[in-house]
This record gives sequence, structure tokens and C-alpha cells, in this order.
Amino acid sequence: QVQLVESGGGLVQAGGSLRLSCAASGRTFSSYAMGWFRQAPGKEREFVAAISWISAITYYANSVKGRFTISRDNAKNTVYLQMNSLKPEDTADYYCAARFRRPGTSVEEYDYWGQGTQVTVSS
Repeated sequence: QVQLVESGGGLVQAGGSLRLSCAASGRTFSSYAMGWFRQAPGKEREFVAAISWISAITYYANSVKGRFTISRDNAKNTVYLQMNSLKPEDTADYYCAARFRRPGTSVEEYDYWGQGTQVTVSS
């Protein structure tokens, strides 16, 4: 079992930055790949970024590539999403998710989810 709690969301102006954190419980955090997803009002949840269990592999959605960076600290049981050059279209609830071993890019591949943190980017 893995429990996830996101933090770091908020209101920011376009062009600004935010860093989201996701704290995980469980002794086997390092065995799980972690992902970030987002869901805007009226839209389906979509993939943002993912990182493998030893940080060797990362994936990004095209819409955030070059602006967002996913990282993890297994000693702290935490995964991060650094978001730079934010745009109004990045406004959404952001969720972290966990999947054993291999990272994935679809909602259906992940077994554990946090409750989400809201990010609002004003123009």
C-alpha cells in the first residue's frame, strides 16, 4: 500500500513557477514509479510527467516538455514537479500517482493516487 499527499499548489501569474511535492507513505517507495497527472474543469485527467523508480527514466507530455521537471528523493519518500514558465492552460488539479516499478503515461496504469492540489495560472 502507498498513500500519497500532494502539496505546493496555488495561484501564480503566467510566466511564474511553482513546485509541487508529493509525499508518500510506505517502506517501498523506492520500488514505485511515480507520475503526475492533471485534470482541468470539464476535461479528462491527462498525463503530465513520470519518473522511474531509480530516476533513470523520465517521461513528459509534449505540452510541458522543457518547462516542467519531475524528480524524486527516495530518502524523503517524495516526488517533485518543478513547473516553470506557467501558462493559463496549465490551470488544473494536479495529482500524483504510483505504479510498481515501471513508469506509465496513462491513468489506467497507476494503482495509487493522491487527492490532488490545485494550480491556477492567471493571465
